[in-house]
Amino acid sequence: MSATSAAPPTSSSSPTDRPDRARSIAVRPRSAVALLLATAVGVAAFGWPLLADPGTGIAHLREAPLLFALLLPLVLAVVLAELSDDGIDAKAIAMLGVLTAVGAALRPLGTGIAGFEPVFFLLVLAGRVHGPGFGFVLGATTLFASALTTGGVGPWLPFQMLGAAWVGAGAGLLPRLRGRGELLLLAGYAAVAGLAYGVALNLSFWPFALGGETGLSFVAGDPVFDNLRRFLTFTLATSLGFDLPRAALTAALVLVTGRPLLRALRRAARRAAFDAPVEFSGDVRPGG
Repeated sequence: MSATSAAPPTSSSSPTDRPDRARSIAVRPRSAVALLLATAVGVAAFGWPLLADPGTGIAHLREAPLLFALLLPLVLAVVLAELSDDGIDAKAIAMLGVLTAVGAALRPLGTGIAGFEPVFFLLVLAGRVHGPGFGFVLGATTLFASALTTGGVGPWLPFQMLGAAWVGAGAGLLPRLRGRGELLLLAGYAAVAGLAYGVALNLSFWPFALGGETGLSFVAGDPVFDNLRRFLTFTLATSLGFDLPRAALTAALVLVTGRPLLRALRRAARRAAFDAPVEFSGDVRPGG
């Protein structure tokens, strides 16, 4: 007979060494490159009306948003697969599943009511605690799950997923602060992100939102500044009343719930020990 005694898993760092950088999904060089490429494609997908050379064919292609809507899911799939391959384990999947379900349940509570969307504060707080890789994946999966449960699947969904993914990833890239300074930083970021999300989504459908040649319409082949002026006028006239409440609500929810939720998320991250390498040690005593 033999008996083996093993010490409990240990980590080379204490659980409080990096409480705001749990990194439940690692961002290694390959996945970082994938994220940068996805961001570049996303910028092109959202901003092609302002980025395209007036002399090129794409500047005159009003169906370009639909083409990008087909391309973005492939880009997101590659990035998510790369992040998963680079270091997502069962604990991270469980955390991701729980927060995705919570976010998908929160989003319908405010959809369509003056722009109030309570899901974004969760992306900001979770991205802050778990890092940009987790924030990116959570933003994409939350919007996808929400669309499935509310019947919101359409050509706009890939743009929503990428926009929310950027919100979560950006929170994970913010500088380190603690206490009141951290809450103010997150609230300020939440307000800017909530407003920028709405502006970006406007840009994704603006080229075909208005028929004919109006003062707010996208004019294929026109100079960039002329189209930018029309787009800003379109945003002010149609969606600022939705974007500002989203920004204000997201910032307010971060300020009100940030302290207890950050504490809870960090406690869960410490218990899961995402960053801790597991080492087993013990003596093996042979017996007769």
